Amino acid sequence: MLTTIKVVHTLAWAIFVACILAIPVASLRDEHQLAAMFAGVVAAEVGVLIITDWRCPLTYLAARYTRDRRDNFDIYLPEWLAKYNKHVFGTIYCAGLVFALARWASS
Repeated sequence: MLTTIKVVHTLAWAIFVACILAIPVASLRDEHQLAAMFAGVVAAEVGVLIITDWRCPLTYLAARYTRDRRDNFDIYLPEWLAKYNKHVFGTIYCAGLVFALARWASS
């Protein structure tokens, strides 16, 4: 069961990272509605994280199946990336939003 949770968690993570990276790309292509859609998807996930004390709900589920509590016990990421995931991609997300808003305002 833990393997299934880790696979699902990793796939969900990849989708959110793809959305984060797609925001400035869509903005560069003047596809502002698409950029806003990607930003909204990530914002919804941030809302979930806020409600769940900044932990993915899948982390709580995975914790039922192991005593391991390393930063990557619940996801197939290198431990350093799992540890700093929110910092790294939160920064990229915010920078992408600023970029997209600036492009939209200048169009």
